[in-house]
Amino acid sequence: MPQTDASFVVSSPRAPCNLLALDQTGMKDLIVGLGWPPYRASQILRWLYRSRVTDIEQLTDLSKAQRAELRTTAGIRRLHDVRILTSHDGTRKLLARLDDGLVLESVLIPDDRRLTLCLSTQVGCTLDCRFCLTATMGLKRNLKAHEIVDQVLTAQDRLAPGERLSNLVLMGMGEPLANFPAVAEAIRRITNPAWGLGISARRITVSTAGVATRIKDLSALGVNVAISLNATTNAQRDQLMPAINRLHPLSRLLAACRAYPLPPHRRLTFEYVVLDGVNDSEQDAKRLAKLLQGLRCKINLIPFNEFPGGEFRRPKDEVVVRFQQVLHARGFDVFIRKSKGRDVLGACGQLGNVPLALTPVAAHG
Repeated sequence: MPQTDASFVVSSPRAPCNLLALDQTGMKDLIVGLGWPPYRASQILRWLYRSRVTDIEQLTDLSKAQRAELRTTAGIRRLHDVRILTSHDGTRKLLARLDDGLVLESVLIPDDRRLTLCLSTQVGCTLDCRFCLTATMGLKRNLKAHEIVDQVLTAQDRLAPGERLSNLVLMGMGEPLANFPAVAEAIRRITNPAWGLGISARRITVSTAGVATRIKDLSALGVNVAISLNATTNAQRDQLMPAINRLHPLSRLLAACRAYPLPPHRRLTFEYVVLDGVNDSEQDAKRLAKLLQGLRCKINLIPFNEFPGGEFRRPKDEVVVRFQQVLHARGFDVFIRKSKGRDVLGACGQLGNVPLALTPVAAHG
């Protein structure tokens, strides 16, 4: 049941329990505590994730008396004060407020027949990558599992007739592997076929800046894995990504990638942000090919997306194409990522620090 305006109906503001915050075990415990039959747990979860209800009164499988009883114990609290910034290329940047007043961002990216939703896993980021606007925020806090999933629900509420999400990428604000328990639980809810969103794990990509010790943990989730590399030497990576490279230098990171148990017909993705005059030379491309030799992978080249106050510049298109050609010649599948949503700071590396109060309210349908 999609929302029709920017406000969410909030059940029982003083309710001690947000039904969306409960995992499957927590929901069963709540139901048992009320003395209800256990199957009610799955019913309520289906209402929350499949029908996207926002008020307990919409749980029509329950009697009026049961709804009233549940309302004394719990409520449904969703992201609120949602704003949408629409780019000239059709990209939509969604800003939404959390219960504690912090603002998170996610991005809907249209591309031919695909519609990809880019999700955040933290408000801000614990890392200090110099080419990323989110890093200038510092880390405000980790998102909880239901706050990650709620970004999907919120986007679905606002899709136009005929639109359908085709892919999810956890590449927004934050480092997903620094918030792994919540990310893993969110993915379980998103992929659950019985009561969750039922989105295939093959359509979900988790991107990491290179937390080598946690990469192996992604294999149990069945998702695609992307590694943000961006440099071909430790000295270079120390300059661009000092925090992550100090903890997980290139040798350790690439060893973790080589040890990753890739399923048949799957590949790792390596993301490489191309910065003008910094890491865009033919020598950089040759070193990158040497680093990734023998890995079953593809490479996404991302021409740097500039943001106010940023110290780097976007390279010329011909420089990026030449970089791609050097890698192609060495047998790699290499794609130049289209930069979408740059005019609303919705492209890769541009999320964060947009004051919600200053953004225009978009019509929601």
